[in-house]
Amino acid sequence: MARNEEKAQSLLNRWTSMKQDFADTFKNRRPYLASQCDNLKEAERWRRQIIREISKKVADIQNGACCSLYLLLSSFMLTWLLPAGSSEHVIRDLNDEINKRIREKRHWERRIVQLGGPDYSKSQPQAYDADGTPVSSVGGYKYFGAAKNLPGVRELFQTEEIEPRKRTRQDMYKHIEPDYYGFRDDEDEQQLKDEEEAENRLRQRAIDGWNTAEAKRKAQVAELQKGIPTA
Repeated sequence: MARNEEKAQSLLNRWTSMKQDFADTFKNRRPYLASQCDNLKEAERWRRQIIREISKKVADIQNGACCSLYLLLSSFMLTWLLPAGSSEHVIRDLNDEINKRIREKRHWERRIVQLGGPDYSKSQPQAYDADGTPVSSVGGYKYFGAAKNLPGVRELFQTEEIEPRKRTRQDMYKHIEPDYYGFRDDEDEQQLKDEEEAENRLRQRAIDGWNTAEAKRKAQVAELQKGIPTA
């Protein structure tokens, strides 16, 4: 009877130990959703863990070889066993993983703010590659290291030289305002003043011309009258 009790106690101890190990495994595993964490210190720890993962993956992709045995075999030894373009897929997958971790880090940073912690998003520096150039991004998706040289990606960052298009009549009409047609000329005081001065000059010139012509006509009439004998 005592033997059976010892067996039962031993089995219970093993079950309790296994249950504790199972609980510790999940306790040390990062929650799938940041909202599942209610402890600020834990949230800070998970954020630091994600940053370490991002740093490692960025270092791998910037090395070009990605520190991957799969890539090593693809590039040098067993290319006949691996599909064509496998190295490109590895780089793309690694770049996708980095962007996934960056999004996850943002979730944890928002959760930290909700738990009363600091707002890390306001103090984040500009991200740079190993060569000192800013990390390229398209629509919020970032490309690191060797990923920027992948087929189809390189063309996204090439600025094509576009020849200046000749202006059409429609383009010129787009920039025409009512002032062009003189619709607001009567509202411009300076223009009204200039027009009045120009009008006075033209009027005076016309008067002077008429007076000169009239004086000449009278002189001619006087000359003709001198040559006519009086009765």
